[in-house]
Amino acid sequence: MNTLSAENSLVLIIDIQEKLVAALNKDIIVKNAVKIASAANLLNIPVLLTEQYPKGLGHTVLELMQALPDGSDIVEKTYFNALLEDGFLDKIRSYRKQQIIIFGIETHICVHQTASALIEAGFEVYVIKDACASRAKYEFKQGIDAMVANGVKVSCVEIALFEWLKGATNPKFKEVQALIK
Repeated sequence: MNTLSAENSLVLIIDIQEKLVAALNKDIIVKNAVKIASAANLLNIPVLLTEQYPKGLGHTVLELMQALPDGSDIVEKTYFNALLEDGFLDKIRSYRKQQIIIFGIETHICVHQTASALIEAGFEVYVIKDACASRAKYEFKQGIDAMVANGVKVSCVEIALFEWLKGATNPKFKEVQALIK
């Protein structure tokens, strides 16, 4: 499939944590993550989050936590590739979704390694470029390029939201559209 389907999607948010966001000084990443999480909530799309070593890096930023659908799972990790954590791949498979929408911090480390491993595991993976960040522009670009080379599809917030909606007749159209105004 070449477009996203709300019924077949799982959102995977990687490490949008207090100290990582503070080191980036990029509020746009949090705002875009909130848009995706809010749309997922409206469209009944499950959300799974990771937190890299939260004792040292803090937890997921509050603004994003407040936008998550009820029952969203948060998985603590120490591996950069989240699939190396015990049971993580099984957890993803338990959702029975083929399309994984991934974004977060840092693009060239945890997002890249996890997205590439998801491709190897047989998923269709979409990275939301405008909801990803790295400390340096060069590293961000290299992370995106590496994911593309591994078969990850590059998307952005608005493309994802409108592909999920399919059309203006979707009953959630006005609510989702309001997220980007």
